[in-house]
Amino acid sequence: MKYCFGIDIGGTTVKMGLFTVEGELLDKWEIKTRTEDGGKNVLPDIADSIKEVIESKKLAKEDVEGVGIGVPGPVKEDGTVLKCVNLGWGILNVEDELEKLIGYPVKAGNDANVAALGEMWQGGGKGHSNLVMVTLGTGVGGGIILNGKMLFGVNGAGGEIGHIHVTDSVDKPCNCGNTGCLEQVASATGVVYLANKKLASCDTPSVLRDGEVSAKSVFDAVKAGDAVAQEIAEEFGRYLGLACANIAGVVDPQVFVIGGGVSKAGKILFDYIEKYYKKYAFPSCKDAKFALATLGNDAGIYGAAKLML
Repeated sequence: MKYCFGIDIGGTTVKMGLFTVEGELLDKWEIKTRTEDGGKNVLPDIADSIKEVIESKKLAKEDVEGVGIGVPGPVKEDGTVLKCVNLGWGILNVEDELEKLIGYPVKAGNDANVAALGEMWQGGGKGHSNLVMVTLGTGVGGGIILNGKMLFGVNGAGGEIGHIHVTDSVDKPCNCGNTGCLEQVASATGVVYLANKKLASCDTPSVLRDGEVSAKSVFDAVKAGDAVAQEIAEEFGRYLGLACANIAGVVDPQVFVIGGGVSKAGKILFDYIEKYYKKYAFPSCKDAKFALATLGNDAGIYGAAKLML
């Protein structure tokens, strides 16, 4: 049997998985991300952990195809990371460095693009080779897969869909320095921003006035028929539907796979996103499907393994 490793580097933990080349996850574990000293321990720690697993499982060298790795920052097609703020890395070729440490081939990509590849391979996008993954978490991440391959772009910034400009109504800059980004109105924090703005501008009774406002409380209130929450969801859906329509006009995907914490609201999201998507999309692109991501936090390790293969 042939094996490969999938690695997903996060700011606090590194998720790791051992896979068969057919895509079966055999084992998964985590190690701490040691970001001190400019993140110099991150790759050696990963190498040590992989070696331990190879020894404990008694895997022959020729049975291991290699290691795929997702990194939280832009990664060029040759494996060069231009800057990785969360890890303290400057310019670094992750593929070359890790290959030296473990003696197996290594393939690296941006973590959001890699998660999209995972969802295409074994998740919500299975059966499709052209998809856009939209991750609605603290920010809005994205990954674009065309003909089964990740879109990197010149600077490794292909798929940074959270920074598409969708509105002039936001009054504070995004983390990227621009204002009116999708991330500011469609992430978990973006939904809270829209909710607080809506609650301040009207006096309609709403359950959202009774406790802490979160993306979850907003969509729970939507499901319960709360009128104010439905208006917030409407605005959220308009921005996200518009952004997806703009993306479709460029890459024309078969499916948009929606993941991240906000996606836990479930298919009710699509009621709000799809109508605006259909309203704004180029006619040939209107039939793109919307699906929920299914791999959760494991999308990154699945995608990293697939990237290697």
